[in-house]
Amino acid sequence: MPQPMAELSRLLSVNRVLSVALLAALSAQVIKFLFYWGARRRARLDRLVGAGGMPSSHSAMVAALATAVGYDYGWTSALFAVSCVFGLVVLYDAIGVRRTVGLQSRYLNRVSRTRKEFDVLDREFPEYVGHTPREVVAGALWGILISWWLH
Repeated sequence: MPQPMAELSRLLSVNRVLSVALLAALSAQVIKFLFYWGARRRARLDRLVGAGGMPSSHSAMVAALATAVGYDYGWTSALFAVSCVFGLVVLYDAIGVRRTVGLQSRYLNRVSRTRKEFDVLDREFPEYVGHTPREVVAGALWGILISWWLH
């Protein structure tokens, strides 16, 4: 029976599209951590795995995915079209729905801190959930750059 890590390594070595998309997402998370650390002079390890912040790793991943599919299967292929539509949904969601959830969380946390009768949880709601348009564009450009660089 194959070992899970060996199988994952084999999959990543033969599937360039998947490798490029994952590398774009992981590297964007590292950049997000470094930006946070540089701006605030303190490290927060949750910036390595958490949502929200600059650049958007979700945007980097779907942009790298669509770009890699375009390179490997053609810019006029149906697979590229599906990748683009999927990517646009993710980008829209990051700016729209998830950003709104983050702003609502910030408000609910503020209300909960000042008025204990509104305390709905034992912990605060996460506020880094969505992205600004600038964070999404930066992530998408990063993903395209990673894909271009590796192809």
